[in-house]
Amino acid sequence: QVQLVESGGGSVHAGGSLVLSCAASGFPFSQYGMTWYRQLPGRDRGLAASITARGDRTEYADAVKGRFTITRDNTRNTVDLHMNNLKPEDTGVYYCKTEIGYPRVAYYGQGTQVTVSP
Repeated sequence: QVQLVESGGGSVHAGGSLVLSCAASGFPFSQYGMTWYRQLPGRDRGLAASITARGDRTEYADAVKGRFTITRDNTRNTVDLHMNNLKPEDTGVYYCKTEIGYPRVAYYGQGTQVTVSP
């Protein structure tokens, strides 16, 4: 079955950096785009960054452009989110997501907490 396991969350001060990693299994990873979503306190879950199956295109939420970078390794079935210059408003739970099948079914990992203090 599809499994997405996030790791790398933690607590940092503003201006710090974290790298989140998502290990995927149970589906042909190199054939599907991957997305990092985040749920900020009091807000709906929203997209942070996405990457195509081949890794040739990426997209970012305006709030993270220039600070976050999404990468993937199709040999290791992992997708990472490199987060620099973190701000307190980045605090939230970060989820790895993919959509598989026809019709598309969304799969999320369990989430990893990121806390940024002033």
